[in-house]
Amino acid sequence: MEATTLQSASPEVLKQHFIHHLNRVYFGKKYVKEHLPNLIELATFKKLKQGIEETWIDIRNQVQRLENIYQLLDLEPARENCVPIIAVFKDAFEPQDYGTDNYLLNDIDIILYLQLLEHINLTSYRMLKVLAAALNYKEAEQMLLESFDEASDNDKLFLMIADEYVKR
Repeated sequence: MEATTLQSASPEVLKQHFIHHLNRVYFGKKYVKEHLPNLIELATFKKLKQGIEETWIDIRNQVQRLENIYQLLDLEPARENCVPIIAVFKDAFEPQDYGTDNYLLNDIDIILYLQLLEHINLTSYRMLKVLAAALNYKEAEQMLLESFDEASDNDKLFLMIADEYVKR
């Protein structure tokens, strides 16, 4: 097997990747921000409803931070190929038909999808932070860190809610 030489990406290539991923996260977050209230309506467990409401506040803050990053870097959001990420988000917001007598499955499904979304967010913010650091976008890196921390906290929150819900 031939050894390959690692090549460092030019700042322009890194910037293109940063913008690409920023757009994907931004439009995914906007979709979630718009549709999350529907999950509050579908949820039956009080703590789950409260957790979703708390997450909705965090997502609004994250969208604002992303808009601040666009402004800081003198960029406009571009709806490029965001279809894969939006497709995952759309699936999370399609109510499952378990019947009206099985709220447990509905709530567990909501928790599962919210954790899936938070894991996508964690990975996305982590990569954006790496790219921001490489591009020396210090302010953007800090805003991404704040959003990463919120996503991490929300992931832990839904794990605690799931644990309490299943054991009750």
